[in-house]
Amino acid sequence: MNTTLNKVTDTSTRHFRFFDFMLGATCILIVCSNIIGAGKVAEIAGFTFGAGVIFFPLSYVLGDVLTEVYGYQRARRAIWAGFFAAAFAAFMAWFITEMPPSPNWNQDVGGISRQDSFAMNFGQAPRIVLASVLAIWLGEFTNAFVMAKMKVMSKGKALYQRTIGSTVVGQAVDSMVFYPVAFWGIWSTELIITVMLTNYGLKVLWEVLLTPVTYKVIAVLKRAEGVDVYDEHTNFTPFSIK
Repeated sequence: MNTTLNKVTDTSTRHFRFFDFMLGATCILIVCSNIIGAGKVAEIAGFTFGAGVIFFPLSYVLGDVLTEVYGYQRARRAIWAGFFAAAFAAFMAWFITEMPPSPNWNQDVGGISRQDSFAMNFGQAPRIVLASVLAIWLGEFTNAFVMAKMKVMSKGKALYQRTIGSTVVGQAVDSMVFYPVAFWGIWSTELIITVMLTNYGLKVLWEVLLTPVTYKVIAVLKRAEGVDVYDEHTNFTPFSIK
């Protein structure tokens, strides 16, 4: 795959054909996972897990693709975009929830008012919002950093080790931050630990199962862009969008 590609170490001024689509997909996944799936615990066949685990790991798959194809610099921009998108979505949900409802709209629906029903769906607690955006920021940057560093160290070999290895570390950071910050004192310690460990295992398993898909997407995008990016001279500070 690498033989027909141009090696690139700086992507700050380069135009890519499909980067914007990948950035948009990352933002959509992060926002939807943060708003829809963060607070629900599901149980299937006696197996308890956070419902968001079904879709949220896809953002890490996209993070691996972004870092492998476009490099840490572009992945960093996508992470910041996802971070601000999630923060704004949370603010918008809070703001609209707090607006006084119209009496004509706020009627009883099955023993609960429409306002209360709306608040139950979109009125996230401030600490859950804080936990979500903090976990996203730390976890995604950890994932991208490990992925980029492993690529340079391995000279672009063993892609599966890099995708899985970066997810193992990044998802560990994400899980260890989100659940204690969001639910300590609300859920029992046993439930927090159970959901945290279960979700972590499921997220890593998702990455392993999706590895063939990740390989295919990376190969297609690399051929389309015509480059192979190595972060040999990259400034890995997360506090930049260059």
